[in-house]
Amino acid sequence: MLSQVKVTVNGSPVLAPPGATVAVAVAIAGQACRTSVTGEPRGALCGMGICYECRVAINGKPHCRSCQVLCEAGMEIKTDE
Repeated sequence: MLSQVKVTVNGSPVLAPPGATVAVAVAIAGQACRTSVTGEPRGALCGMGICYECRVAINGKPHCRSCQVLCEAGMEIKTDE
């Protein structure tokens, strides 16, 4: 059995199951992916990369669709909260 994948979400360590997307890691961390222009928390909506609601920065690269990227050990994820 594969061990869990350790990533950081807004500086906090998170253990995600093998094969989990970044959106899952953000949810495990209890965070929203981003905040709307009216201040509402946003997260993965469509889960297939069409809506762009789940955008986060991954390893310094902004506007990554978290529902489309699998977690990798050591990944640094930042939401815009």
